[in-house]
Amino acid sequence: MKNIAVFASGSGTNAENIFRHFENSDTARPILLVTDNSNAGALDRAKKFGIETAVFPRAEFRSGEAVLELMRDKAIDYIVLAGFLSLVPACLVKAFDGRIVNIHPALLPKYGGKGMYGHHVHEAVIANGENESGITIHLVNEHYDEGAALAQFKVTVTPEDTPDTLAAKIHELEYAHFPEVIEREISKLPR
Repeated sequence: MKNIAVFASGSGTNAENIFRHFENSDTARPILLVTDNSNAGALDRAKKFGIETAVFPRAEFRSGEAVLELMRDKAIDYIVLAGFLSLVPACLVKAFDGRIVNIHPALLPKYGGKGMYGHHVHEAVIANGENESGITIHLVNEHYDEGAALAQFKVTVTPEDTPDTLAAKIHELEYAHFPEVIEREISKLPR
């Protein structure tokens, strides 16, 4: 059984979906939620599932050492970014090479990078007249949204779509596919 740490900065809907997915899994279990936002809704969602939480102010998170120490103390095998906005420090990327996964609400390499999250992405997709968007589940490296893609799933963008309606379509893809891709990738790890 592999131990997962979920990192989230916001409301935590994807984090909760992951917690629920792995409740009865023989592959892995989320045991820790890490956030850089002491007001993140993800904290309450984790508590509902009895999952331990840790808050690292952004400056402390950026140094990475305390986070890495916690990952080692909790015997974390895999890290999942679920709406986590801070750049993962190099020491954590190195220690968990190939074992940190993120979800991005666009078809990378388009609409990625610093500042491209949530509604910013959906607004840009619509403003540029794209006819499709989707999600990219990718490994994390030392740069925003540049790690190797593990999976992409697409939706059609219609002329009637707004950032809100596109966000709803994207969330459906996230909920349907992110936990399964995580489980698939974790099942490939050595026992």
